[in-house]
Amino acid sequence: MKLENKVAVVTGACGGIGQAIVSKFVAEGARVVAADLDLAQAEQLASGYDGQVLGLAVDVSDYPAVEAMVEAAVTQFGTLDVVINNAGMGMPKSLLDHDPVADWDTVTQVNQKGVYHGILAAGRKFRDLGKPGVILNTSSVYGRMAAEMSFTYNVSKAAVDMMTKCAALELAPLGIRVAAVAPGRVDTPMLRQYEALGLWDHIRREHMREEFTQPAEIADVFAFLASGESNCLNGSTVYAEDGFSNFKYPLLPREE
Repeated sequence: MKLENKVAVVTGACGGIGQAIVSKFVAEGARVVAADLDLAQAEQLASGYDGQVLGLAVDVSDYPAVEAMVEAAVTQFGTLDVVINNAGMGMPKSLLDHDPVADWDTVTQVNQKGVYHGILAAGRKFRDLGKPGVILNTSSVYGRMAAEMSFTYNVSKAAVDMMTKCAALELAPLGIRVAAVAPGRVDTPMLRQYEALGLWDHIRREHMREEFTQPAEIADVFAFLASGESNCLNGSTVYAEDGFSNFKYPLLPREE
């Protein structure tokens, strides 16, 4: 098991990707703090893992709460090895229809500020423990691609990519690695917003093999990055998106 005896923290643990990460890490031998805004959901998730998972309520936009989350991992499991800043949100809307508070501040507080808080709290804790560690951030293909109806989301994920690079550089002398994963179209409840907009079949075809990525596939990438097998990867954003960001949507229909 590639994560045996490791202790990890996962934010956004009750979302589609978050749940898959928790499941994969436990299967690989880790103990996990599953943090989510909803305490009842976090505790329900943890209840299925026979003491290997601690469910916590955490608002990632609140730095003291994020610090307490990291400390809880050490208190509960004795150490800390991996922190995954996975909490995120998106609200599709045309730019000129934005409300600056509801459509900018709300998303930025979670996607951007929340990742910053997680990096800072994790880096400080690893330093205080006097040990190396791994910080992983959930980015998106939209961190480097423009798209309609997702202005704030794209900007926040571009920030995640740069925070990953800068943090990796500053924390490297402490033996701390920082990397990010950029999924494409993952079949999660968050993506289902596009179904109501009549875009479900359209976005499926944005992948080279015209299939949505499954959350478990993204969790596999996170597990690899958290393990010693990826020791040479630092400051990188790994694109787990079936070629989405590498080709233009085809003009001609494909043969069945």
